[in-house]
Amino acid sequence: MTTTVYSIFKDTVSNMGSRVAARYKKDGQWHDVTWSEMNAQVNQIAAALAALQIEKEERISIISNTRYEWVAADMGILGACCTTVPIYQSSIPGDIEYILNDAGVVAIFAEDSIQLEKLRGLRKEIPNVKKVICFNDADVDTSSDWEISWSQFLQGGSDYLVENPSVVEQRTAAIKADDLLTLVYTSGTTGRPKGVMITHDNMVYEAEAIYKVGLIGQDDNQLLFLPLAHIFAKVLEVTWLKAAHVMSFAEAIDKVVENMAEVRPTFMASVPRIFEKVHAKVVGGASSAPGIKGKLARWALAKGEEAAKQSMKGETPSGLGWALAQKLVISKIAVKLKELFGGQLRFFVSGGAPLSPDIAYFFAQADVTILEGYGLTETSAATCVNNPGEERIGTVGNALPGTEVKIAEDGEILIRGRGVFKGYWNREEATAEAITEDGWFKSGDIGVIEDGYVRITDRKKDIIVTAGGKNIAPQNIENLVKSKCPLISQVVIHGDKRKFLSALITLDEITLTDWAKSNEISGDYGSLTQNDQVRQVVDSAIEIVNNDLARYETIKKYDVLEKDFSIESGELTPSMKVKRNVINKNYQERYDAFYA
Repeated sequence: MTTTVYSIFKDTVSNMGSRVAARYKKDGQWHDVTWSEMNAQVNQIAAALAALQIEKEERISIISNTRYEWVAADMGILGACCTTVPIYQSSIPGDIEYILNDAGVVAIFAEDSIQLEKLRGLRKEIPNVKKVICFNDADVDTSSDWEISWSQFLQGGSDYLVENPSVVEQRTAAIKADDLLTLVYTSGTTGRPKGVMITHDNMVYEAEAIYKVGLIGQDDNQLLFLPLAHIFAKVLEVTWLKAAHVMSFAEAIDKVVENMAEVRPTFMASVPRIFEKVHAKVVGGASSAPGIKGKLARWALAKGEEAAKQSMKGETPSGLGWALAQKLVISKIAVKLKELFGGQLRFFVSGGAPLSPDIAYFFAQADVTILEGYGLTETSAATCVNNPGEERIGTVGNALPGTEVKIAEDGEILIRGRGVFKGYWNREEATAEAITEDGWFKSGDIGVIEDGYVRITDRKKDIIVTAGGKNIAPQNIENLVKSKCPLISQVVIHGDKRKFLSALITLDEITLTDWAKSNEISGDYGSLTQNDQVRQVVDSAIEIVNNDLARYETIKKYDVLEKDFSIESGELTPSMKVKRNVINKNYQERYDAFYA
């Protein structure tokens, strides 16, 4: 019986050794790695860590973009009977220092000079770190005994295996199901991130449950670009080890669409922001076409929105207008999207944040299936997921086999099962607050269950209670506004204990610049955000959304900011989630002005 993630990997190596495990692009060419080749490298990494006198159960970090070396290092860490502590490549030095010291990290795999510079500046503050291994050989300071190149590190592992051929087997024999697999730090939207303890058994369960429902199989080809520091990507990694399909690693987030056309994936996981950007580009491009072509596109897309509203009410879209819109415009969009996504795509999986139903229906109308799922770091990512052919837009699907979900009296979603984490690292009080005595994890999300399908309405802590006593879920309204205006990047609604709702809005720089060019409007990003014509576009989106909301839910006043939120400003988490408390504090005066 397979009880650890490492044993899942070894089983796949044994059964599928000569098959392709991974693909990555280097110097303009795609390279294949078989399961046997990956296994040999994993052994080198594990042996090299042993050679550095890193003991069993110690913590080792990886700070890198998603790439093949990331998962090789991860499996090598397991091969040394240690625990991986992933850190977002976008993390600022202060957060990196906190995580490294809180977790007691003794070694780090760093991607390149960007990460090395952060670590060099922190060296005095992270005394436990013995060695930094850099994936990019050329970026290493060869005069430093603290840094070592990837090539030199691997060679050290090979040399150590000659003298100690059974070191990896001896170490991995000690791994138990309840051992700590990974220590994943939450993004920290309300304070310092907490280390979430995920065991081998947590992830073995996830992989087996996902495989059992038939979502992913051996013949699949996945394109991965999500950050492996996020639990969503982690569960995809472990499921790949179980399903033994091909994992293709995207070059970078801005190369994803290009890479899709090259590797032709059968499925891909993403976060809603990517779907929003594709939607914005397609809608913006079609709508801005000159003459009759643009007029026809705008008419057809409006018909699509009407059809989406009907579908949300449980009605079947019909009528001559809808039929013509499908034939003349939407079918053409479907053909373009199929080609854009490589032609072999069975479905997307969306997670990490709520997907606007408007966006989901747009893609569904264009024959692109998006299966929305749900989970948290504390539940090892996959708690619920829609299955192909049985999906319900607006829900996150049914609970995975072996996971229980119920709704508390106050509407909070409670989760119990093998996927629920072991606890927070060095935070016993926080663990006791999060998990009930009978094992139910308090998710912090508000939702309902309809015929077994879970629908998320908002985060419990984000619910706004107006001065009139109305409870409002801001996330739903924010997603609606974003879906109606391709220019918008972020919307943050405000109104707790206020008489009405207000909002701060930021615009996507690339989309805004392209739109301005097509409309012959000059200016830099900052000036364009304050342009009257841009304001009219945003006004129109707000008006459309307000028309479909209860009066108390409508946005009465808003401002467009001159700059977008960022990780560097502390307004976004490393996983690109808005820190509402920071926004409220940073823009308190602007919010107050709405109510003066």
